[in-house]
Amino acid sequence: MILESKTIRIRYVEESDAEFILKLRLDERYNQFLSSVNPDFKAQRDWIRKYKVDEADNKQFYFIIERHDGVPCGTVRVYDLQDDSFCWGSWILNEDKTRYSAIESAFLVYEFGFDVLGFTQSHFDVRKGNEKVISFHEKMGALKTHESDVDYFFKISKEAVLSAKEKLKDKLL
Repeated sequence: MILESKTIRIRYVEESDAEFILKLRLDERYNQFLSSVNPDFKAQRDWIRKYKVDEADNKQFYFIIERHDGVPCGTVRVYDLQDDSFCWGSWILNEDKTRYSAIESAFLVYEFGFDVLGFTQSHFDVRKGNEKVISFHEKMGALKTHESDVDYFFKISKEAVLSAKEKLKDKLL
């Protein structure tokens, strides 16, 4: 599966991506608001191998975000598939990202969830304190539904995403 936008694309994770993912998730510049990960390369590769079974069963989808020249610059995951909604997270972009890779990768995730999988809305959580990401989602039209001690929970409709995409089309095309 490959979906493309102006400067990036997303593709399914492969076992050969284990080293990149591990390096990204262990980097303190990017992992402040993520769950911890086992620092063992073999464990990461084994996790991907097990994940591929879920991918084949359409239970979850893990993507590498890469520039058009093939340089990987991030990850994102789609999971917790419900009746009319999908969750996404594990969203990390490194210093190799393009200027608009955050917005482009978000829209590619929504394209995948809405157009490929057929959902009408998305739900997700963001760690409290992750103000840039909270602001990003709210500007896209996401609504805060509730909170826990550590997370804010959001939902966003396909219509809100389409509206945001229309407003930002000059940056995306």
